[in-house]
Amino acid sequence: MIQRIIFTGLILCTSVIAGQPQSVKATRKWVKNNGHTIIKDFAHLLSMPNVASDKLNIRRNAKYISNLFKKRGFDMQLLETEDANPIIYGEYKTPGAKRTLCFYVHYDGQPVDSNQWTHGPFEPVLYDAAMDGGGNPIPLPGKRTKIDPEWRLYSRSAGDDKAPIITILNAVDGLQSSKIGFTSNIKLFFEGEEEAGSTNLQAHITKHKALLDDIDIWLFCDGPMHQSRQPQLVFGVRGVTGMEITVYGATRSLHSGHYGNWAPVPGQSLAHLIATMKDDNGKVLIDGFYDTVVPLSEFERFELSKIPDVDRQLKKELGLAYTEGNGRSINERMLLPSLTIKGLSSGNVGKKARNVIPNTATAAIGVRLVKGNEPNDMLDKVEAHIRKQGFHIVYENPDMATRRKYPKIAKVDRRGSGYIASRTSMEEPNAKAIINAVREFVGDKLILMPALGGSLPLYLFTDLLKKPAIIVPIANHDNNQHAANENLRIANLWYGIDLMGVIMTM
Repeated sequence: MIQRIIFTGLILCTSVIAGQPQSVKATRKWVKNNGHTIIKDFAHLLSMPNVASDKLNIRRNAKYISNLFKKRGFDMQLLETEDANPIIYGEYKTPGAKRTLCFYVHYDGQPVDSNQWTHGPFEPVLYDAAMDGGGNPIPLPGKRTKIDPEWRLYSRSAGDDKAPIITILNAVDGLQSSKIGFTSNIKLFFEGEEEAGSTNLQAHITKHKALLDDIDIWLFCDGPMHQSRQPQLVFGVRGVTGMEITVYGATRSLHSGHYGNWAPVPGQSLAHLIATMKDDNGKVLIDGFYDTVVPLSEFERFELSKIPDVDRQLKKELGLAYTEGNGRSINERMLLPSLTIKGLSSGNVGKKARNVIPNTATAAIGVRLVKGNEPNDMLDKVEAHIRKQGFHIVYENPDMATRRKYPKIAKVDRRGSGYIASRTSMEEPNAKAIINAVREFVGDKLILMPALGGSLPLYLFTDLLKKPAIIVPIANHDNNQHAANENLRIANLWYGIDLMGVIMTM
């Protein structure tokens, strides 16, 4: 509760801390007079199903969002690419502007299992506090309702990633209502397949590159704020890749009484293999795993050292008595490549368990990459480690001759090579301008994070388009991203509106 009060104070009293910019006065006046409408508009947007595979509703979302910006003076169009969901593209030209900013948002959301939600995933419900903290549902506010910044709106995409759309819209409204103009040209690039892997994003960028060439810096409005609840700007993301490993026993599952103690057990063989990949402190033992990591600059290391330590808070929140890394903080650990066992499968458990020796065992392995790691090279190193443990590697199910020849067989399925990490220098001129503007707004509490632990295809913008990119998070860190009961804290919504206004007028 103390942390909530502190952060709400930071959000609501920024003028005391950092000398309130004119844009913030305008956006706060707008929120004060229209907060109830903003929440209702947000709820309406969230009520539109937006799973990427739902083509009809995705296009409905795209047209609706495009029209919202068109009403505010943006030139809008839906960019089409074969077999892809449309990109919502918009631009607002500012006379005399020497800089062009582009806001990236994704308007699609994660698939849902309605049975896991307290309410329907596309039936937004407002709560007077976090649901898991004893909050209760309340009606959407009326014009005279006093809005508590600790309220939360529950719905799919509340935190990931429709909130930025509402914050940008209302920042525009607030500035226009106070007759404050933009200082940069503004572009919008809203993707409709991010949660489906952004499989068509490169095709979109290649086809419509002429519209993007004049952009000076990309602002990715995605992801959560820091666990300390302090505002942050993030300058990169980890990349991602992975594989599935299947090891083999007999050609069929065997009776564990008749064959146990004689036939090899794939589950045990796989467990032994996995155990060789990391030590008890979480260090990956695969040869060369850390060799290509590009180290942080001196400035990045300095900013990293200033980030609040949230490990104790997170361990308490997540029920953990132990973490990997031999005492190193989560802030440091997110800047290294990682290897994670995402899933294991062999036989059954619970009521479906049988007295058999399963004929296969499979592990899904995820590898997060940092600057300097290349996906295929990292997977090559994992394969080399598997061979080092005495396994013969195949890429299809082994035939009988192979089974009879090799005592230890592992099938590797790379399942797509993934993509590289991305990191923009904090000292790049446009990045420095944004840092200075946001720091003027929030003061010394601003966290500059070299990279998020998660992954986005940011490399398409930094490596393909050769443009800097910064992640501008607004969602609360406990927003249940990708899970049931996703939510956004109202204080974060208000902060996002102020923040977008600051950036548009810097």
